[in-house]
Amino acid sequence: MAKTIYEQVTTKQTLNRVKEERMPFEWSINPYRGCGHGCSFCYARAFQVFMGMGAEDEFQHHIFMKSNAAEALEKQLSSAARKFDYDIEAMSRSIGEVAIGTATDPYQPIEGKEGITRECLKLLAKYRISTSITTRSPLVLRDMDILTRMENVSVNMSLNTLSEDLIRKLEPASPHPEGRLDAVHRLSAAGIRTGLFVAPVLPFLTDRESELKDLLSQAKDRGVSYAMISLLRLSRDVKKWYLETLKHQYPEVVQPYRELYGQGAYAEENYVRSFKSMAARLLKEYELNGLTREATSPVVGPSERIVSGASQENGAVVEDHLPPTRDLAASPQPKKLPQPAAPVSGEELMPDVEQLSFPF
Repeated sequence: MAKTIYEQVTTKQTLNRVKEERMPFEWSINPYRGCGHGCSFCYARAFQVFMGMGAEDEFQHHIFMKSNAAEALEKQLSSAARKFDYDIEAMSRSIGEVAIGTATDPYQPIEGKEGITRECLKLLAKYRISTSITTRSPLVLRDMDILTRMENVSVNMSLNTLSEDLIRKLEPASPHPEGRLDAVHRLSAAGIRTGLFVAPVLPFLTDRESELKDLLSQAKDRGVSYAMISLLRLSRDVKKWYLETLKHQYPEVVQPYRELYGQGAYAEENYVRSFKSMAARLLKEYELNGLTREATSPVVGPSERIVSGASQENGAVVEDHLPPTRDLAASPQPKKLPQPAAPVSGEELMPDVEQLSFPF
């Protein structure tokens, strides 16, 4: 087994403007490069090429950590606040929505130790920035003490199958599907807008209608309010690694994949048309595709295709403090929530200008 290298890097800015006009958010934050989950189909593998690295196993075993991400973010946000004479509400409206996890998972395993995402989240809460988070990990529950005190936040749990066996083979280090659904349940029960990203759907492996219905049904029972279904896209660099993985795990589908994706990164047109029709029908059936005034739009990576539109106290939140919700007979016994090293304080989430004010 390859040894994972964790390399600290510094960044000049943590908030990065999103230039793609079709994206429903203005800024993105990615505290890490590379991802310990090691999903063989991940579109972010292609980004390694821009750093002079390969999209293969190095993506999982060489993780770059932006060690000064929080400091750089504080500098950006405080500078923006000054431009608005410290009118925090006006500043946050000007910035718009920030998406965390558009390139690699902000709650990948190393986050449990480093806490870079958590520190960035504190600042987004402090400056009241509208935030959406996309992750495959229940580790997001650790930050419930921050999430429950944010005014406009949504969490998108990414899960494309309920098959534990398939996940172990194609997402070797990503969390168990039941753990992700349990996280959805806890987030939604705590009043946090929660969605399901069925992404990416893998042809010949996770694209059966019956399996997608089961996944949507279980997510709906856990309280998701919206969903997005996205079909696999295979850029050249990702395709090479993914097909090599399939040779070892599911050799019978390698040739069908070569035929389906023979023309490039996208599946053959007739397949796409049929799939999009099915996806839209399922989202309508489970009432997970409605846009509401309060809900955010779905966040997708720059190389994933949207099949259908989707809407979206103090101290650490612990298991006993979760709001009541309806019984779920099929759910396992709740596991203990991951806890932060220290609960967030009120001062950490209050802009400096407000800390200086006091009543006469």
